Amino acid sequence: MELNVRQVGVVKIEEKVTCLQLAKKLFKEGYRKYLAVLVNNALKDLYYDELNNGDNIEFIDITHPDGLRIYVRTLSFIYIKACKDIYKDARITIEHSLNKGLYSEIKKENDLSLESVNKIKEKIKELIEKDIIIEKKPLLVNEASKIFKKQNMQDKIRLLKYWNKEEKVIYEMDGYYDTFYGYMAPTTSYINKFDLKLFYPGIILNFPRKESNFELPEYIEQKKLSKIFRESENWGNIMDVADVGALNEKIEMGFIQDMIRINEALHEKKIAYIADQICSDKDIKIVLIAGPSSSGKTTFAERLSIQLKVNGKKTHSISLDDYFVDREKTPKDEYGNYDFDTIDALDKDLFNEHLLSLINGKEVQIPVFNFKKGKREFTRPATKLSKEHIIIIEGIHGLNEALTNHIPPKNKFRIYISALTQLNIDSHNRISTTDSRLIRRIVRDSRYRGHDALKTIKLWNNVRKGEEKYIFPFQENADVMFNSSLVYELAVLKKYAVELIEKITKDSEYYSERQRLIKFLSYFKTIDDEKSIPYTSILREFIGESCFR
Repeated sequence: MELNVRQVGVVKIEEKVTCLQLAKKLFKEGYRKYLAVLVNNALKDLYYDELNNGDNIEFIDITHPDGLRIYVRTLSFIYIKACKDIYKDARITIEHSLNKGLYSEIKKENDLSLESVNKIKEKIKELIEKDIIIEKKPLLVNEASKIFKKQNMQDKIRLLKYWNKEEKVIYEMDGYYDTFYGYMAPTTSYINKFDLKLFYPGIILNFPRKESNFELPEYIEQKKLSKIFRESENWGNIMDVADVGALNEKIEMGFIQDMIRINEALHEKKIAYIADQICSDKDIKIVLIAGPSSSGKTTFAERLSIQLKVNGKKTHSISLDDYFVDREKTPKDEYGNYDFDTIDALDKDLFNEHLLSLINGKEVQIPVFNFKKGKREFTRPATKLSKEHIIIIEGIHGLNEALTNHIPPKNKFRIYISALTQLNIDSHNRISTTDSRLIRRIVRDSRYRGHDALKTIKLWNNVRKGEEKYIFPFQENADVMFNSSLVYELAVLKKYAVELIEKITKDSEYYSERQRLIKFLSYFKTIDDEKSIPYTSILREFIGESCFR
């Protein structure tokens, strides 16, 4: 039987060989570099043994998005096992991305210390050196539930209640069982780079990242981001929803409408609080709103404007797009394409000059950028603002001081907004903020931009690249952060997104991403009744019928 292996060309193999055996044969001592395999664009783990003549094979390592996910998943399993070996009855949670790693808490009698962290780190190293097999076990759901009951994992039992298949794959490492919603490396020795940092009351689990060239990143504390995650955890407690299983129970029992109302009220209360903060300082004249794609910036800005008006202020919005330099002056990226995301694509001097004039009560003619001609035009009537006016500016560079470096700091208020997921699949499987935003964008792009899911996913890497470069490094500059995530939103978005994602075909290089996203959404029960979702909701920006469109 012949296979077309991307790394080496045509390879002859015997029947029923596993991908792991093939990797050992092809890559000798270097086989541990590869964490999984793409077989005709479908992601398979290294235990896969159903290869057919003529299959196209690509072994993937940590530099592939799926490879990195497997690396982090496997490291998380080893970390949990190490914690359980040291603190047998402790409850370990992996909660969210923070400080260039994963934030985890260990619920035990005594607080964590540097000594505790070092003890766990040494235990992880020991488990890695032992090269322990991570065994994949498909079990009947009731058998899996018995195991998790014995290990006191109520969150996993709750989730299995709504699993719509007879079997569930669980993983076993040296007598400890767990579920991870995606493939794992075959043994512990595939993990070679990690670090732990004490970040009270928990631990940051650091791993190689793309932006640090797949080395361990520089450790950067994100105290403001940590605070907003803590607030989101409190919101989850108010709604009594910590994981997908709990959300599914609310939907099943008919309590979801009340929860939607509470969640939306929490959003409104926080926006009103931010407006009160702004209005309490008479020097604040400019509000800058920044955040990554599909954070709900447009709806947030509109709702904030309403709350400012409730407090007696007037608002005026300015679009950064109107301050693009003429097309021929736009900087180019390393590939020779125009880079519209860089801050140097904006005429910062003119922008600052206009802002200073407006806040000092002078008349200004704000430009309009003609995207067809690639030039600024001055076709608007002149604008003059009163002392009661607050200027609202929404754009990716809002938190970068270089954008408004001529404006006195006392006149500015910066807001960072993102969909910082407050819900996890279970205690050991977080929902990526990036995935939540991608699902939002797939639905929105289909409804308002005429893009299919494939086009949105194709563009996503470039979107993420811009965010890593121009948004995330400035997060901590914000005066306040707003979490636009809604605990119930994926149960609503599911019915729109699955239909769109399923259209990606097997011959696409993004087929493995199709499969991953569909599996991820399969854990959610669907909310079909959307009557309780207000027309002012941030979710309406994506599913439609927003009163702000």
